[in-house]
Amino acid sequence: MTIEAGQRRGVSEGEGKDPLERLREVIGRHERLLVAYSGGVDSALVATVGSDVLGERCIAVTAVSPSLPASERAAAKDFARSKGIRHLEISTDEFDNPDYVANRGNRCYFCKDALFDALSPLSEMLQAPMALGTNLDDLGDHRPGLAAAKLRGSIAPLVEAGLGKAAVREVSARLGLATAGKPAAACLSSRVAYGDPVTREAVARIEAAEAVLHDLGFAECRVRSHADGTVARIEVPAARVAEAVAMRAEIDERLRGCGFTFVTVDLAGFASGRMNALLPLLATDRPTKTVR
Repeated sequence: MTIEAGQRRGVSEGEGKDPLERLREVIGRHERLLVAYSGGVDSALVATVGSDVLGERCIAVTAVSPSLPASERAAAKDFARSKGIRHLEISTDEFDNPDYVANRGNRCYFCKDALFDALSPLSEMLQAPMALGTNLDDLGDHRPGLAAAKLRGSIAPLVEAGLGKAAVREVSARLGLATAGKPAAACLSSRVAYGDPVTREAVARIEAAEAVLHDLGFAECRVRSHADGTVARIEVPAARVAEAVAMRAEIDERLRGCGFTFVTVDLAGFASGRMNALLPLLATDRPTKTVR
């Protein structure tokens, strides 16, 4: 079932039914399932329910590349192990694709395309559809990766079951999942300003900088990279902006040590998808940088 068809079915059938039972029914329609599993709240719920319904016929697969923080990779492995979820890791090669590195507004398309290239042989061998952790709320955001998902025939059980982010967290909490309250954790490449190249060096610098902020007590944060990695724009929750500013000397010194030249705190505070504000500024005829 396509993502759009799943959305229509989820909306039309979802009212009055328990969201967990809807999700179990959706997953139960499949003999086998491959779950694209990052360890975030959405994919963790799909993998958990999939494992509960299908047992070993559900396999959670984590794509490993420089854009996945080492801490997230370890957390995904630990969660899967704790829940008895059958779990595999595969390497993806999106950083070898010039279209991905160029970091235009459609970067996520090429990321998902690389994921499906890696998953397709296993999917075909097992005759198992590829399931994403996309939820209903994601459909209204700028998500080029969904275009790749549609072309590859993947499914979105949360969409088909009619679950938005709030429902995902509520069901996860009901199941006692440690991921229920986990902050959103988009890939490291999403921190690089559109138009600047996404390189292994760039994401490593961002990962190191965010590790500094985590060490200083900012569990929910983003380090956005601008001007070819010379500027670090820090986002923390609005209620903690003053706290970050008060720590400016230490933050500045330590993030410069990660390779940034300038360090700034965004006074508006943290919000997912803030880089999308740059999309209208991307001219179609703008020269793009090539990294060789």
